[in-house]
Amino acid sequence: MKFGAKLLLENGISFDGIGFGFKKIGVGEVVFNTSITGYQEILTDPSYDGQIITFTYPHIGNTGINFEDNESKNIAARGMIVKNFCDFPSNHRSKMSLEEFLVEQKTICISDIDTRHLTKILRDEGCKIGAIYPTQLFTDEEAVSEIKKFGSMDGKNFTKNVSVSAPYNFGDPGTVKKYKIVAVDFGIKENILRIMKSLGGDIEVVPPDTSAEAIKALNPDGIFLSNGPGDPCVLQDAVDEVKKMMGLGLPIFGICLGHQIMSLAYGLDIEKMPFGHHGANHPVHDLKNNTVFITSQNHNFAVAKVENREDINITHKSLFDGSIQGIEHADKPFYSIQCHPEASPGPKEFEVLFKRFFEDMNA
Repeated sequence: MKFGAKLLLENGISFDGIGFGFKKIGVGEVVFNTSITGYQEILTDPSYDGQIITFTYPHIGNTGINFEDNESKNIAARGMIVKNFCDFPSNHRSKMSLEEFLVEQKTICISDIDTRHLTKILRDEGCKIGAIYPTQLFTDEEAVSEIKKFGSMDGKNFTKNVSVSAPYNFGDPGTVKKYKIVAVDFGIKENILRIMKSLGGDIEVVPPDTSAEAIKALNPDGIFLSNGPGDPCVLQDAVDEVKKMMGLGLPIFGICLGHQIMSLAYGLDIEKMPFGHHGANHPVHDLKNNTVFITSQNHNFAVAKVENREDINITHKSLFDGSIQGIEHADKPFYSIQCHPEASPGPKEFEVLFKRFFEDMNA
């Protein structure tokens, strides 16, 4: 059901529009995503916890929601912003409308605003904390109060919101499994688990505070460090445990937040990006093979630089801004990537990185 809604940014700029979904104040860091497809996967990506997503593609909701494409059980984003909201989907896979999904998941959306203008603000000035709210239920003063209460993304730890509190096994009982993998869950996407399962992985998913000693006791062939939301610099306990994991001599593969945590374990610095990378069309240069991959990305933090380190190799860089996208240890089977090789949504050509992980476990 439509209702009057407003988007207010921390710098005082506001947009009036039409609200959909759950009637509440949604507060978070406003970012923009340039993907043309895959809004269901984007909304349910745990890495978006703490953020409000602006979709630059103008028409959202036309394919509805199905029961197969979620990347987690819940919408992780704190809200969504679109130009045109389609509340009458037409797709053979659709089981409910986006509106019904938003209400079920208690998530607010604002539509009919100039998303191009908003994106230019975020591009030129950097991400802003913002609030979406029904104008009949909340005042501008209440929205300002919630924005101030939220503060900044710097120093925020959202991993507890989107990760498991107890271990579980991902896979089908009775199937032939070749490799035991311990996946440390900082907000893991379902498609990562599906890909590793399809390659023969017996995957034990463990909470983000699992110790290296506990992982060793599981006798894995490899360790995977997942994606997730928030500032990696506040996860010092996880960084310390990853340092210990590196002493186990097992292959370690990290994606997104896992990549940043591994980089901190190497002693590298992490920096906050002005507006981050969010989309499914980002070119990444493979420096070793001099090839280019088109990738899916979702991150607001990045490795600052790598200087005078003979033990560390930069393997990939963004062709948009030159930021570091991949790192590997010079001698040990430790490697990580900032982009999302599992895509969902996005191109699948970078799934080759998972095959390298499995080859190293077989060595």
